[in-house]
Amino acid sequence: MVCDTIEMGRYDTRIEPNGTGSNRRDLSDSSFVKTIFKLADTMKAYHITGPGGLSSLKQVDVPEPKLGPLDVLVEMKAWSLNYRDLAMPFGGYIRNDKVKRNPPLVPLSDGAGEVVAVGELVDRFKVGDHVASVFFQTWLDGDLTDAQIGSALGGAIDGVLAETVAFHQDGLVLIPNGYLFEEAATLPCAAVTAWQALTLANPQPGQTVLMLGTGGVSIFALQFAKALGMRTFITSSSDQKLNHAKELGADVAINYRANEDWEQVVIQQTGGVGVDNVIEVGGAGTLEKSLAAAKTSGRVSLIGVLTGQPDQNPSPMMALFKRLTIQGIYVGSRRMFEAMNQALETNMIRPVIDKRFAFDEVPAAYEYMQSAQHFGKIVITRCNKGQRESRED
Repeated sequence: MVCDTIEMGRYDTRIEPNGTGSNRRDLSDSSFVKTIFKLADTMKAYHITGPGGLSSLKQVDVPEPKLGPLDVLVEMKAWSLNYRDLAMPFGGYIRNDKVKRNPPLVPLSDGAGEVVAVGELVDRFKVGDHVASVFFQTWLDGDLTDAQIGSALGGAIDGVLAETVAFHQDGLVLIPNGYLFEEAATLPCAAVTAWQALTLANPQPGQTVLMLGTGGVSIFALQFAKALGMRTFITSSSDQKLNHAKELGADVAINYRANEDWEQVVIQQTGGVGVDNVIEVGGAGTLEKSLAAAKTSGRVSLIGVLTGQPDQNPSPMMALFKRLTIQGIYVGSRRMFEAMNQALETNMIRPVIDKRFAFDEVPAAYEYMQSAQHFGKIVITRCNKGQRESRED
């Protein structure tokens, strides 16, 4: 990882034997070499100490993780936030409530970094590999099982918002070639969710898909859908965000504040038919409109609860009379993640990062997520405030 001003990692072993000026050190100085290679006894991490709101999010010093025979030690370089992360300081949600059951909770499911050590039985990774976390640590392939739901990072179990994390080797993937750590950190939850929502429907060029809002899942879905040759619809309350979405290829952009019956706009723009797939991230507050916007025998990919109206009880009659498939989408497996990474490389898709925060600015990142001002992803980086990760030539 290279920042605007190069920042040494906790386990960085780069040594410049021909260094000049003040950076030059004699490698015969054993104390200098020991300092470089020594694993610290403690590291910085974040804990959510209990369901007490954002004030319960604390930076703490904790012991270094221990490495088991099948574990991979990763020096984390970047992380990203998802909407679900806002729920954790308030007690989490079903099957993702470690913060209530057994606090503290290390938050976040999404992160990327460099392998700095491997256990003696590890055969999937080597030191120096660039990797990203898998949301469900034990969902490798096939259908999701009840037991695997309990392996969700940053909710059911401790997450990745720490300087160093020990993963079982099954819980990581290699990041796409050429990706920065900041870019790779956006992938584990939102991107894999969008990928499953689209690919599970067997998409074909020329089909239509509707994305609700301009958060991480919807923007990834827009990018994937364009790569698949689909006609794309997207909603937002912000004309500025809609213009940005058009720049990414959105064919029809609808301001849902100016058009309260936005589902009727979708139907009109599809010749009275509706769309093949709705990427439904709103939940109870938008579900009836999404059912109306889908075509007969179409699909609604049910993902989120962004509207925050769980007490609403949308009528299922539209789904019945239109023969709709309502598919619950819960992120995805490791195999899905790996297939998606191949697609990202082949189609040269880059994540849309709205804003970056330094590791010491995590509370501010949460507040920015809560404000719903973002377009795409919010990233936390090991680079210092005011710095950005750059590519090595």
